Amino acid sequence: MPEIPFRRVLVKLSGEALAAPDGYWLHPPTLAGLAEDIARTIAEGIEVALVVGGGNMIRGARISQAGFIDRATGDSLGMMATVMNSLALETALNAAGVQARTMSAVSMPTICETFARQPALHHLDKGQVVVLAGGTGNPYFTTDTAAVLRAAELRCDAVLKATQVDGVYTADPKKDPSATRYDRITHDEAIARDLKVMDTAAFALARESRLSIVVGSVHAPSSITAILTGEAACTQVVP
Repeated sequence: MPEIPFRRVLVKLSGEALAAPDGYWLHPPTLAGLAEDIARTIAEGIEVALVVGGGNMIRGARISQAGFIDRATGDSLGMMATVMNSLALETALNAAGVQARTMSAVSMPTICETFARQPALHHLDKGQVVVLAGGTGNPYFTTDTAAVLRAAELRCDAVLKATQVDGVYTADPKKDPSATRYDRITHDEAIARDLKVMDTAAFALARESRLSIVVGSVHAPSSITAILTGEAACTQVVP
């Protein structure tokens, strides 16, 4: 595949990507591997912002279904989970020699910097990785939506959604062995074919902002670097 010409990218990681095989919420070797991967990405001249979910600890929508806690409170718990994941990832990045700053949409000034657009742009311009925590700061919005929102605010060229599979397929490849992967597809085509690239609000915002979405696997060695330099399989969803 040709080189992907992105100068600044927001990488969206699921919280589950950080979990240990035994189910513990954080896996230090995985954190270290991701940090080293991002360091290689930066060495390629690509500026990186990160959004990480909190699903390795809690999901607001799921816990609210149990009935003893309302959705808004459940989502608030999920936002705090993303802050914990982000601080862990920031620590791993610093250990890998990468300057990183956690910025949270939920104000926690004694723990990390509160997100504001201009300071975040300043950090990125200085070559620092900005780890964006707290989702959008509001309940009912997923971290997918937060990723697209922040990417648009921070003048990113694309959102890389690092998932369990190496792109967007015609069907679930785990259930349908005949499913084929798209190399490149437009926003309109993805909507018309009802492809689950991101949740509806996130994808609508990406289309309105004319923001490219790159979907690839987080599991392969150097996966983020390989995807963004065109060395690994992925799907590009373009305006």
